[in-house]
Amino acid sequence: MTTQQELAERYGRRPRPHRRRAFWIAVALVAVTSIAGLAGLTISNSMDEVGFDETGFDLIDERTVTVSFQLTPPTGASAACALQALDEDFGVVGWLVVEYPASEAVTRTLTETIPTVAEATTGTVHSCWAT
Repeated sequence: MTTQQELAERYGRRPRPHRRRAFWIAVALVAVTSIAGLAGLTISNSMDEVGFDETGFDLIDERTVTVSFQLTPPTGASAACALQALDEDFGVVGWLVVEYPASEAVTRTLTETIPTVAEATTGTVHSCWAT
């Protein structure tokens, strides 16, 4: 009876270690390239991120709301924020986009006045972005 090794030698089915090694090298290269690409995307996205924290709002009168917040843009970058005043049904009754120049300060405390078309019950920061 013939053994498995005799059949492999006869028909050329010998294991080829260089093919196996080439496969694992290719897998490792793909993994390293993927990790490096994801790390680069993560770093570039976080460098452009603008943070904000609402600290309060005041209803001045039926047509005016002030919003207080802290803004943390990337160092040396200008930023813009969209502020909104909402009524009791969460409908937008006032909207204001404000641009801020670049500053050396890491975090700035700001207060903005939003004119409204109807009586508001709250004022919020909708979003902020780097410009």
